Amino acid sequence: MSTGTAAAATTSGTDRGPTYREALREALREALHADERVFLMGEDVGRYGGCFAVSLGLLEEFGPDRVRDTPLSESAFVGAGIGAALGGLRPIVEIMTVNFSLLALDQILNNAATLSHMSGGQFSVPLVVRMTTGAGRQLAAQHSHSLEGWYAHIPGLRIVAPATVADARGVLAPALACPDPVLLFEHAGLYGTTDDAPDGPGADDPAGVALDGAAVRRPGTDVSLVTYGGMLPTTLAAAERLAEDGTSAEVVDLRSLRPLDEETVLASVRRTHRLVVVDEGWRSGSLAAEVAARVAEHAFYDLDAPPERVCSAEVPVPYAAHLERAALPSVDGVVAAARRTVG
Repeated sequence: MSTGTAAAATTSGTDRGPTYREALREALREALHADERVFLMGEDVGRYGGCFAVSLGLLEEFGPDRVRDTPLSESAFVGAGIGAALGGLRPIVEIMTVNFSLLALDQILNNAATLSHMSGGQFSVPLVVRMTTGAGRQLAAQHSHSLEGWYAHIPGLRIVAPATVADARGVLAPALACPDPVLLFEHAGLYGTTDDAPDGPGADDPAGVALDGAAVRRPGTDVSLVTYGGMLPTTLAAAERLAEDGTSAEVVDLRSLRPLDEETVLASVRRTHRLVVVDEGWRSGSLAAEVAARVAEHAFYDLDAPPERVCSAEVPVPYAAHLERAALPSVDGVVAAARRTVG
Protein backbone atom coordinates (compact mmCIF):
# COMPACT_ATOMS: atom_id res chain seq x y z
CA MET A 1 0.00 0.00 0.00
CA SER A 2 1.48 3.35 -1.00
CA THR A 3 1.43 6.36 1.30
CA GLY A 4 -1.24 7.92 -0.89
CA THR A 5 -3.31 4.77 -0.76
CA ALA A 6 -2.92 4.57 3.00
CA ALA A 7 -4.06 8.16 3.39
CA ALA A 8 -7.05 7.55 1.17
CA ALA A 9 -7.89 4.49 3.21
CA THR A 10 -8.47 6.65 6.28
CA THR A 11 -11.45 8.42 4.74
CA SER A 12 -14.78 6.72 5.20
CA GLY A 13 -16.24 8.09 1.96
CA THR A 14 -19.68 8.44 3.55
CA ASP A 15 -21.52 10.72 5.92
CA ARG A 16 -22.51 7.82 8.18
CA GLY A 17 -19.63 8.17 10.60
CA PRO A 18 -16.17 6.73 11.07
CA THR A 19 -14.98 3.51 9.52
CA TYR A 20 -13.87 0.45 11.47
CA ARG A 21 -10.27 1.45 10.72
CA GLU A 22 -10.79 4.99 12.01
CA ALA A 23 -12.50 3.70 15.15
CA LEU A 24 -9.52 1.48 15.92
CA ARG A 25 -7.16 4.41 15.38
CA GLU A 26 -9.18 6.65 17.67
CA ALA A 27 -9.17 3.96 20.35
CA LEU A 28 -5.38 3.72 20.07
CA ARG A 29 -5.03 7.50 20.24
CA GLU A 30 -7.24 7.71 23.30
CA ALA A 31 -5.32 4.92 25.05
CA LEU A 32 -1.96 6.58 24.34
CA HIS A 33 -3.26 9.89 25.69
CA ALA A 34 -4.84 8.34 28.78
CA ASP A 35 -1.93 6.28 30.11
CA GLU A 36 1.79 6.92 29.68
CA ARG A 37 2.44 3.21 30.22
CA VAL A 38 0.70 2.39 26.93
CA PHE A 39 2.78 2.05 23.79
CA LEU A 40 2.27 0.49 20.35
CA MET A 41 4.81 -1.62 18.53
CA GLY A 42 4.92 -3.85 15.49
CA GLU A 43 6.00 -4.08 11.89
CA ASP A 44 5.46 -0.81 9.96
CA VAL A 45 3.22 0.73 12.63
CA GLY A 46 5.23 3.97 12.70
CA ARG A 47 6.52 5.70 9.57
CA TYR A 48 4.40 3.59 7.27
CA GLY A 49 1.25 4.11 9.32
CA GLY A 50 0.47 0.42 9.62
CA CYS A 51 0.05 -2.16 6.88
CA PHE A 52 -3.70 -1.48 6.97
CA ALA A 53 -3.36 2.23 7.87
CA VAL A 54 -4.77 1.77 11.38
CA SER A 55 -1.88 3.62 13.08
CA LEU A 56 -1.48 6.31 10.41
CA GLY A 57 -0.39 9.59 12.02
CA LEU A 58 0.24 8.21 15.52
CA LEU A 59 4.04 8.32 15.20
CA GLU A 60 3.91 12.03 14.39
CA GLU A 61 1.56 12.64 17.32
CA PHE A 62 3.24 10.54 20.02
CA GLY A 63 6.82 10.03 18.88
CA PRO A 64 9.03 6.95 18.42
CA ASP A 65 9.08 5.98 22.12
CA ARG A 66 5.32 5.40 22.12
CA VAL A 67 4.91 4.13 18.53
CA ARG A 68 7.75 1.73 17.76
CA ASP A 69 8.63 0.07 14.48
CA THR A 70 10.08 -3.40 15.03
CA PRO A 71 12.25 -5.80 13.04
CA LEU A 72 10.51 -8.54 11.08
CA SER A 73 10.62 -11.01 13.96
CA GLU A 74 7.25 -11.77 15.51
CA SER A 75 8.77 -13.97 18.20
CA ALA A 76 11.15 -11.20 19.25
CA PHE A 77 8.72 -8.32 19.48
CA VAL A 78 5.89 -10.33 21.04
CA GLY A 79 8.43 -11.55 23.60
CA ALA A 80 9.48 -7.96 24.20
CA GLY A 81 5.82 -7.08 24.73
CA ILE A 82 5.46 -9.83 27.31
CA GLY A 83 8.55 -8.55 29.14
CA ALA A 84 7.25 -4.98 29.05
CA ALA A 85 3.90 -6.11 30.46
CA LEU A 86 5.64 -7.98 33.27
CA GLY A 87 7.62 -4.81 33.96
CA GLY A 88 4.51 -2.70 34.51
CA LEU A 89 3.90 -1.22 31.06
CA ARG A 90 0.78 -1.68 28.93
CA PRO A 91 2.03 -2.75 25.49
CA ILE A 92 -0.14 -3.04 22.40
CA VAL A 93 1.59 -5.35 19.92
CA GLU A 94 0.45 -5.41 16.29
CA ILE A 95 1.06 -8.55 14.21
CA MET A 96 0.51 -7.89 10.53
CA THR A 97 -1.69 -10.96 9.85
CA VAL A 98 -2.89 -13.91 11.86
CA ASN A 99 -0.78 -16.26 9.75
CA PHE A 100 2.38 -14.49 10.93
CA SER A 101 1.30 -14.88 14.55
CA LEU A 102 2.31 -18.53 14.27
CA LEU A 103 5.91 -17.35 14.32
CA ALA A 104 5.20 -16.02 17.83
CA LEU A 105 3.10 -18.98 18.99
CA ASP A 106 5.74 -20.09 21.47
CA GLN A 107 5.68 -16.67 23.12
CA ILE A 108 1.87 -16.47 23.11
CA LEU A 109 1.16 -20.03 24.27
CA ASN A 110 4.13 -20.94 26.44
CA ASN A 111 4.73 -17.55 28.04
CA ALA A 112 1.87 -15.03 27.83
CA ALA A 113 -0.88 -17.58 28.45
CA THR A 114 0.89 -19.54 31.21
CA LEU A 115 2.93 -17.14 33.37
CA SER A 116 0.10 -16.19 35.72
CA HIS A 117 -0.75 -19.84 36.34
CA MET A 118 2.86 -20.98 36.66
CA SER A 119 3.69 -18.19 39.10
CA GLY A 120 0.73 -18.99 41.32
CA GLY A 121 -0.87 -15.67 40.40
CA GLN A 122 2.17 -13.60 41.37
CA PHE A 123 2.64 -12.25 37.83
CA SER A 124 0.09 -11.10 35.29
CA VAL A 125 0.69 -10.31 31.63
CA PRO A 126 -1.50 -7.30 30.71
CA LEU A 127 -0.61 -7.51 27.02
CA VAL A 128 -2.85 -6.67 24.04
CA VAL A 129 -1.97 -8.32 20.73
CA ARG A 130 -3.78 -6.95 17.67
CA MET A 131 -3.77 -8.85 14.41
CA THR A 132 -5.56 -8.81 11.08
CA THR A 133 -7.49 -11.92 10.16
CA GLY A 134 -9.68 -13.23 7.39
CA ALA A 135 -9.83 -13.67 3.63
CA GLY A 136 -11.63 -12.06 0.71
CA ARG A 137 -8.85 -9.81 -0.60
CA GLN A 138 -6.87 -12.16 -2.87
CA LEU A 139 -3.84 -12.23 -0.58
CA ALA A 140 -3.43 -16.00 -0.91
CA ALA A 141 -2.86 -18.63 1.75
CA GLN A 142 -0.04 -16.90 3.64
CA HIS A 143 -2.18 -13.88 4.57
CA SER A 144 -5.81 -14.98 4.59
CA HIS A 145 -6.67 -17.61 7.14
CA SER A 146 -8.94 -17.33 10.17
CA LEU A 147 -7.19 -18.95 13.11
CA GLU A 148 -9.21 -17.39 15.94
CA GLY A 149 -10.52 -20.83 16.89
CA TRP A 150 -6.96 -22.06 17.46
CA TYR A 151 -6.25 -19.32 19.94
CA ALA A 152 -9.65 -19.70 21.60
CA HIS A 153 -8.49 -23.21 22.52
CA ILE A 154 -5.75 -21.84 24.83
CA PRO A 155 -6.50 -21.28 28.55
CA GLY A 156 -4.99 -18.09 29.93
CA LEU A 157 -5.86 -15.96 26.90
CA ARG A 158 -8.86 -13.78 26.18
CA ILE A 159 -9.91 -13.74 22.53
CA VAL A 160 -12.00 -10.87 21.14
CA ALA A 161 -13.29 -10.36 17.59
CA PRO A 162 -15.09 -7.00 17.20
CA ALA A 163 -17.41 -6.99 14.21
CA THR A 164 -18.80 -3.44 14.31
CA VAL A 165 -17.32 0.05 14.37
CA ALA A 166 -18.73 0.63 17.84
CA ASP A 167 -17.05 -2.49 19.20
CA ALA A 168 -13.77 -1.67 17.44
CA ARG A 169 -13.87 1.72 19.13
CA GLY A 170 -14.82 0.42 22.56
CA VAL A 171 -12.99 -2.87 23.08
CA LEU A 172 -9.42 -1.59 23.50
CA ALA A 173 -9.91 0.15 26.86
CA PRO A 174 -11.24 -2.94 28.68
CA ALA A 175 -8.57 -5.04 26.95
CA LEU A 176 -5.83 -2.79 28.34
CA ALA A 177 -7.42 -2.90 31.79
CA CYS A 178 -7.51 -6.71 31.78
CA PRO A 179 -4.72 -8.45 33.75
CA ASP A 180 -4.70 -11.32 31.24
CA PRO A 181 -3.25 -11.25 27.71
CA VAL A 182 -5.93 -10.25 25.20
CA LEU A 183 -5.76 -11.16 21.51
CA LEU A 184 -7.77 -8.76 19.38
CA PHE A 185 -8.71 -10.04 15.91
CA GLU A 186 -9.56 -7.40 13.30
CA HIS A 187 -11.06 -8.74 10.09
CA ALA A 188 -9.46 -7.09 7.08
CA GLY A 189 -12.76 -7.01 5.23
CA LEU A 190 -14.23 -4.73 7.90
CA TYR A 191 -11.60 -1.95 7.87
CA GLY A 192 -13.49 0.23 5.39
CA THR A 193 -16.98 -0.45 6.74
CA THR A 194 -19.22 1.88 8.72
CA ASP A 195 -21.93 0.97 11.21
CA ASP A 196 -25.07 0.86 9.11
CA ALA A 197 -26.15 -2.46 10.65
CA PRO A 198 -28.24 -2.85 13.84
CA ASP A 199 -26.24 -3.29 17.04
CA GLY A 200 -27.09 -5.07 20.25
CA PRO A 201 -27.59 -3.46 23.65
CA GLY A 202 -24.58 -1.49 24.80
CA ALA A 203 -22.71 -1.86 21.51
CA ASP A 204 -23.10 1.83 20.70
CA ASP A 205 -21.59 2.79 24.05
CA PRO A 206 -17.85 2.17 24.49
CA ALA A 207 -18.40 1.69 28.22
CA GLY A 208 -20.85 -1.11 27.41
CA VAL A 209 -18.43 -3.20 25.34
CA ALA A 210 -17.54 -6.25 27.41
CA LEU A 211 -14.69 -8.65 26.80
CA ASP A 212 -16.91 -11.63 27.54
CA GLY A 213 -20.38 -10.71 26.27
CA ALA A 214 -22.19 -11.60 23.04
CA ALA A 215 -24.68 -9.24 21.38
CA VAL A 216 -27.96 -9.98 19.63
CA ARG A 217 -27.67 -7.94 16.43
CA ARG A 218 -31.08 -8.86 15.05
CA PRO A 219 -33.98 -10.44 16.98
CA GLY A 220 -35.82 -13.37 15.46
CA THR A 221 -38.08 -16.30 16.26
CA ASP A 222 -37.41 -19.11 13.76
CA VAL A 223 -33.66 -19.80 13.70
CA SER A 224 -30.54 -18.56 15.53
CA LEU A 225 -27.63 -17.55 13.32
CA VAL A 226 -24.51 -17.40 15.51
CA THR A 227 -21.36 -15.80 14.14
CA TYR A 228 -18.47 -13.42 14.87
CA GLY A 229 -16.04 -10.99 13.25
CA GLY A 230 -15.98 -10.69 9.47
CA MET A 231 -18.91 -13.07 9.01
CA LEU A 232 -21.38 -10.71 10.70
CA PRO A 233 -22.22 -8.76 7.49
CA THR A 234 -22.70 -12.03 5.58
CA THR A 235 -24.94 -13.39 8.32
CA LEU A 236 -27.03 -10.22 8.55
CA ALA A 237 -27.46 -10.26 4.77
CA ALA A 238 -28.62 -13.88 5.00
CA ALA A 239 -31.13 -12.89 7.69
CA GLU A 240 -32.51 -10.20 5.37
CA ARG A 241 -32.85 -12.75 2.56
CA LEU A 242 -34.63 -15.18 4.88
CA ALA A 243 -37.02 -12.46 6.01
CA GLU A 244 -38.15 -12.04 2.41
CA ASP A 245 -39.42 -15.62 2.55
CA GLY A 246 -41.08 -15.14 5.94
CA THR A 247 -38.34 -16.76 8.05
CA SER A 248 -37.39 -14.73 11.12
CA ALA A 249 -33.69 -15.21 11.86
CA GLU A 250 -32.04 -14.05 15.07
CA VAL A 251 -28.38 -13.01 14.62
CA VAL A 252 -26.01 -13.43 17.57
CA ASP A 253 -22.55 -11.86 17.38
CA LEU A 254 -20.25 -13.72 19.79
CA ARG A 255 -17.75 -10.81 20.05
CA SER A 256 -15.77 -12.77 22.69
CA LEU A 257 -14.46 -16.17 21.59
CA ARG A 258 -12.75 -16.99 24.88
CA PRO A 259 -14.58 -16.89 27.18
CA LEU A 260 -17.69 -17.73 25.19
CA ASP A 261 -20.94 -16.15 26.30
CA GLU A 262 -22.83 -19.41 26.02
CA GLU A 263 -25.79 -18.09 28.01
CA THR A 264 -26.70 -15.61 25.26
CA VAL A 265 -26.39 -18.35 22.64
CA LEU A 266 -28.46 -20.81 24.68
CA ALA A 267 -31.14 -18.21 25.36
CA SER A 268 -31.39 -17.52 21.64
CA VAL A 269 -31.69 -21.22 20.76
CA ARG A 270 -34.37 -21.67 23.41
CA ARG A 271 -36.35 -18.93 21.66
CA THR A 272 -35.90 -20.17 18.09
CA HIS A 273 -35.28 -23.94 18.59
CA ARG A 274 -32.83 -24.02 15.66
CA LEU A 275 -29.14 -23.21 15.27
CA VAL A 276 -26.83 -22.29 12.40
CA VAL A 277 -23.22 -21.34 13.24
CA VAL A 278 -21.34 -19.28 10.66
CA ASP A 279 -17.56 -19.45 11.02
CA GLU A 280 -14.84 -18.41 8.55
CA GLY A 281 -12.54 -21.00 10.11
CA TRP A 282 -12.29 -24.56 8.82
CA ARG A 283 -15.06 -26.93 9.84
CA SER A 284 -12.97 -29.68 11.49
CA GLY A 285 -12.16 -28.79 15.10
CA SER A 286 -13.65 -25.34 14.60
CA LEU A 287 -15.11 -22.74 16.90
CA ALA A 288 -18.40 -23.58 15.16
CA ALA A 289 -18.02 -27.13 16.44
CA GLU A 290 -17.52 -25.83 19.98
CA VAL A 291 -20.66 -23.68 19.83
CA ALA A 292 -22.72 -26.53 18.38
CA ALA A 293 -21.41 -28.92 21.04
CA ARG A 294 -22.31 -26.58 23.88
CA VAL A 295 -25.82 -26.16 22.52
CA ALA A 296 -26.16 -29.94 22.19
CA GLU A 297 -24.94 -30.36 25.79
CA HIS A 298 -27.12 -27.73 27.40
CA ALA A 299 -30.13 -27.18 25.11
CA PHE A 300 -30.54 -30.49 23.29
CA TYR A 301 -34.23 -30.84 24.09
CA ASP A 302 -34.90 -27.28 22.95
CA LEU A 303 -33.73 -28.09 19.41
CA ASP A 304 -36.28 -28.92 16.72
CA ALA A 305 -33.58 -29.72 14.14
CA PRO A 306 -29.90 -30.72 14.15
CA PRO A 307 -27.49 -27.77 14.35
CA GLU A 308 -25.95 -26.63 11.07
CA ARG A 309 -22.44 -25.25 10.49
CA VAL A 310 -21.38 -23.02 7.61
CA CYS A 311 -17.57 -22.86 7.45
CA SER A 312 -14.76 -22.31 4.96
CA ALA A 313 -13.77 -25.14 2.63
CA GLU A 314 -10.98 -27.24 4.09
CA VAL A 315 -8.30 -25.99 1.74
CA PRO A 316 -5.62 -23.30 1.97
CA VAL A 317 -7.35 -20.07 0.97
CA PRO A 318 -6.96 -19.81 -2.84
CA TYR A 319 -5.54 -16.76 -4.60
CA ALA A 320 -7.88 -16.74 -7.60
CA ALA A 321 -10.89 -14.54 -6.84
CA HIS A 322 -13.54 -17.02 -7.97
CA LEU A 323 -11.94 -19.85 -6.02
CA GLU A 324 -11.54 -17.68 -2.93
CA ARG A 325 -15.24 -16.77 -3.06
CA ALA A 326 -16.16 -20.43 -3.46
CA ALA A 327 -14.05 -21.40 -0.43
CA LEU A 328 -15.61 -18.89 1.99
CA PRO A 329 -19.02 -18.93 3.70
CA SER A 330 -21.57 -17.11 1.56
CA VAL A 331 -25.00 -15.59 1.98
CA ASP A 332 -26.41 -18.39 -0.18
CA GLY A 333 -24.75 -21.00 2.02
CA VAL A 334 -26.12 -19.50 5.23
CA VAL A 335 -29.61 -19.17 3.77
CA ALA A 336 -29.55 -22.79 2.58
CA ALA A 337 -28.45 -24.03 6.01
CA ALA A 338 -31.14 -22.02 7.76
CA ARG A 339 -33.80 -23.31 5.40
CA ARG A 340 -32.73 -26.90 6.10
CA THR A 341 -33.24 -26.39 9.82
CA VAL A 342 -36.61 -24.69 9.38
CA GLY A 343 -37.82 -26.93 6.57
